[in-house]
Amino acid sequence: MHPLMLNIAVLTVSDTRTLATDQSGAYLIQALTQAGHGLAGRALLPDCPYRIRAQVATWIAAAGVDVVLITGGTGLAPRDRTIEAVSPLLECSIDGFGELFRALSHAEIGTATINSRAAAGLSNDTLVFCLPGSSGACRTAWEGILHQQLDPAHRPCNLATILLRARLQEELP
Repeated sequence: MHPLMLNIAVLTVSDTRTLATDQSGAYLIQALTQAGHGLAGRALLPDCPYRIRAQVATWIAAAGVDVVLITGGTGLAPRDRTIEAVSPLLECSIDGFGELFRALSHAEIGTATINSRAAAGLSNDTLVFCLPGSSGACRTAWEGILHQQLDPAHRPCNLATILLRARLQEELP
């Protein structure tokens, strides 16, 4: 992996999928590795806010994880609690991510996009993105936002540069 690329962990939240049937997580892994990033970890958990929070907290605390991509649990159903699980861990939110995701999604699914609570934030120099569980939504997020924002060469600015600056400061004596 190139030193300017990122280490990304992928978490799928689902009560019905297995690693073998998880198309959304598989898509994200394929997309991030094709972009030159490293896979820092993968997990699949049921819609249990405590287990989700514990896994994300572990990755946020790990020195080798720059980004956490979570797919699933961002809707309005009673079991969709990814946002509630992750929000307390975030030092700051990246409101523009959810706003832009819903704008892009509107072009594809119309007003049904209001059912998405896609969100993002930063914690301990780790970016955390909460995406809907459908592979189409993951594709929209990756191709429309994440691919560029996790690319340190993207101009005029990108989120990867924030992480890489933090990494360089940690490496200085």
